[in-house]
Amino acid sequence: MNAAASPLPEVDYRLAFDLAPVGLALSRQRIMVDCNQALCDMFGASREQLVGQSFQILYPSADEYERTGARMAPLLGRSGTYADDRIMKRVGGRSQGETFWCHVTGRALRLDAPHAAGIWSFEDLSSRRTVKAELTAREREVAAFLMDGLTSKQIGKALAISHRTVEIYRARLMRKYEAHSTPDLMQRLLSG
Repeated sequence: MNAAASPLPEVDYRLAFDLAPVGLALSRQRIMVDCNQALCDMFGASREQLVGQSFQILYPSADEYERTGARMAPLLGRSGTYADDRIMKRVGGRSQGETFWCHVTGRALRLDAPHAAGIWSFEDLSSRRTVKAELTAREREVAAFLMDGLTSKQIGKALAISHRTVEIYRARLMRKYEAHSTPDLMQRLLSG
């Protein structure tokens, strides 16, 4: 680059946060302290409706919120990051209460206190993967782990339930999605 070229303008980090193409949230103790417009649009809520609220309002159930928090804390404490695909819930607008697949990635700012402060991104996967069947909280969790390619034993360990219980939930999912095999179920989950 030519030494005579004009210097680059200073980066406006607030503008970058506000206009990011994915939903972003800053958190303290699993409370949203800031979020961008993409997150508001994704969940059908205003910034005022989200800031100051627990992430729990974005989950289909309080149990899923609690179990996900307990599951991610050790991973955040170990590596500082966590990511998964999960079913979330729209908060307002015409789609209020609608569930949808969402890819969530987070970074803890303190390994010794993983929920103390974090940066989270949310990507709406509903254009590629829809939720067509009415699922229970546990079925949603098992479906998410199946999508990650985990076995019944691995899912059971992650959810602190027996692998036989996981197989019962897998069978329920197969009935609801009219799948003939686990690969068929995964294909149907992917396509909605």
